Amino acid sequence: QVQLVESGGGLVQPGGSLRLSCAASRSIFGPNTMGWYRQAPGKQRELVAVITSGDSTNYADSVKGRFTISRDIAKNTVYLQMNSLKPEDTAVYFCNLQWLAISSWGQGTQVTVSS
Repeated sequence: QVQLVESGGGLVQPGGSLRLSCAASRSIFGPNTMGWYRQAPGKQRELVAVITSGDSTNYADSVKGRFTISRDIAKNTVYLQMNSLKPEDTAVYFCNLQWLAISSWGQGTQVTVSS
């Protein structure tokens, strides 16, 4: 079982930026996909962005052009750079790893966008 630990959430004003990090507890090798999902109060969890081991990326339409996902293989870490944040981006953000037919989740980090 791989443990995922997120960090970097917090309170930010509209238009501001945050960078989320997700560190895996062990090296990940072979085909895999890491990504970020979010869940706002009263809503279902939704995909934000994913990145494959081949560095292909996919984004939700609502974050395209504002968010960037990247990964550091040597550090077993995936990042989510969030710019031009909006109040509707407020949610708990979860890290996910799809590897060896197993889906692992982090504990989540709160992002609040408010003035």
